[in-house]
Amino acid sequence: MKPVRELIFFEHHFHDFYNSQTGRVKEKINQVFFLVTHLERVPDKFLKKLVGHPALYEIRIGYAGDIFRIFCCFDNGNLIVLFNGFQKKSQKTPSKEIDRALRIMNQYFKSK
Repeated sequence: MKPVRELIFFEHHFHDFYNSQTGRVKEKINQVFFLVTHLERVPDKFLKKLVGHPALYEIRIGYAGDIFRIFCCFDNGNLIVLFNGFQKKSQKTPSKEIDRALRIMNQYFKSK
């Protein structure tokens, strides 16, 4: 199966999050990344646009009752740029994490 999208990492934000996870959570993240890069139509269960933020998306990961989110955006159609990730502890996504993702996204587009 050939990828239809490419993932890139902007700065160190995602790597900091990823490196702090257990081996099993890293495996689950990698599985979801495979789906996001290889499926033509990715279900909302794994990739969803954030309401109220037209350019910001979240990659959604669930493992053993825990919920993880990785913020990202699209660039040039099939390129997904990963920003910060976090473990979600409540129903609502913390505004602090959204603000951080928006700040990183703005830095990404300014650096291009």
